[in-house]
Amino acid sequence: MTQIPIMGDGLPQPLLEMLGAEFEVLAWDDAPDSPALARAEAIIAYGHPQVDGPMLDRAPQLKVISNHGVGVDHIDVAAALQRGIPVGNTPGCLDAATADMTMALMLATARNVVVGDQYAHSPEFLHYDPAILIGQEVTGSKLGIVGMGRIGKQVAKRAAGFDMQIIYHNRHRDSSAESDYKAEYRSLDDLLAESDFVALNCPLTPETTGLISGPQFAMMKSSAILINMARGPVVDPAALYTALSTGQIAAAGIDVTDPEPLPRGHELLALENLIITPHLGSASNRTRERMLRMTVENLHAGLQGKPLPYSVEQN
Repeated sequence: MTQIPIMGDGLPQPLLEMLGAEFEVLAWDDAPDSPALARAEAIIAYGHPQVDGPMLDRAPQLKVISNHGVGVDHIDVAAALQRGIPVGNTPGCLDAATADMTMALMLATARNVVVGDQYAHSPEFLHYDPAILIGQEVTGSKLGIVGMGRIGKQVAKRAAGFDMQIIYHNRHRDSSAESDYKAEYRSLDDLLAESDFVALNCPLTPETTGLISGPQFAMMKSSAILINMARGPVVDPAALYTALSTGQIAAAGIDVTDPEPLPRGHELLALENLIITPHLGSASNRTRERMLRMTVENLHAGLQGKPLPYSVEQN
């Protein structure tokens, strides 16, 4: 049987099993200069590899790019579409898992879960002291959501269960969020000034790159906690370090960084009031299985010249 050559970097075993013997997975080594590009009929973008126009020009046989994940900021979608190459992603399936992780980081930062765990494991914890590690109350606090899309609405749904007052900033007002979750629209400046917790759930675009930097941190309460489940470049890392190390804000929980991962020894890694997780937003068992299946469905459709079931153009 003649195998279909596709490019994919670090594909996990469950995905390789779904692909089966029909495909020859070409090494991503030295992409975009890899000679394998000339043979590849498809790209599976797994783990955010950069895919741009010059790279696509070296892939004359390419029929489809199937992205494992929703965000496609690492793919030049316009360049692909100009070359007649459809781009698929996995929308919708990871909204709940990412919202769960948003709440997990919110609770962990507010209630000193990581520091408390480290202390409880240490030789210093010899007796209970009710005066230590007093955290912030999540229930009844004001949550500002930046990006009231599918994930933002799932966060609002969960926050409502904590009786949080929900305000939001979005490119456009969202009547369904306002009616379903009693969310109130704010300008970004007002949201930052009012919120006890700020959750970033927006996509990375030219407009959101560097959205939260020095001037924005200066607007926030000194007791505020920032949660970034968007993309690393939405937050200026130097400004984040200054805000956390000088007490401009109380704490932050981030699932993404800029760069990602941070270089070992980076100044942010030394901060006790910062929780960093390694991009785990969609890392739940059922969500990852759905993502794999959607990735393969897009791959098959593109190779057969059919419309992609989960096309970036359609989202």
